[in-house]
Amino acid sequence: MNEVLRKAPLFEALDEEDTAALRSSVNEVRLGRGQTLFNEGDEGDRLYVILSGKVKLTRTAVDGRENLLGVLGPGEMFGELSLFDPRPRTASAVAVTDSVLAGLGHDDLRPFLSIRSQVSLQLLKALAERLRRTNDVMADLVFTDVPGRVAKALLELAEKFGKEGDDGLHVHHDLTQEELAQLVGASRETVNKALAEFALRGWLRIEAKAVVLLDVERMRRRAR
Repeated sequence: MNEVLRKAPLFEALDEEDTAALRSSVNEVRLGRGQTLFNEGDEGDRLYVILSGKVKLTRTAVDGRENLLGVLGPGEMFGELSLFDPRPRTASAVAVTDSVLAGLGHDDLRPFLSIRSQVSLQLLKALAERLRRTNDVMADLVFTDVPGRVAKALLELAEKFGKEGDDGLHVHHDLTQEELAQLVGASRETVNKALAEFALRGWLRIEAKAVVLLDVERMRRRAR
């Protein structure tokens, strides 16, 4: 737990004494696969760091369609927006796999913000990175075709969850075909066509809720 927490942006700015003090306020949360941590519109009173497993952040349109904003893994943090903006949650958080989280209430964190400026800076940096990511996604939807978005999404998932093997880079994303389509903002049929084309070219191998990247360089070129 301690080693994973240290990777989170919040704890990177703290020395050992402050880390120990803040860690004493952390509550462990366990989620089963498919279990919802919070829903869009819920009151937000804490942030979370993923200790193990994967969590997806989603938003639902008025017509019921779901948009997958991202898939987070160990060491990543979410829920910090409500610390600065007390309005309802802007997304839902659902466990993609069995997961263990560290939850930290805003009331426990706020004292650190007033006396440890580096904590505030780290949280603002995390928010800025999320905004930059949102801008990139918006640009991709306008300027990049679906195969390019699929390639980019797989490479980003590989950075988080990829493991090198003798036959390639194994990426166990644990997403269904529909979830992968939601992640790139396209229909499942179009995404499956792109994956089949990549497989035919020998760039990857498709497995159950996973892919093996066989030619990472060509995937990078396609993602540009």
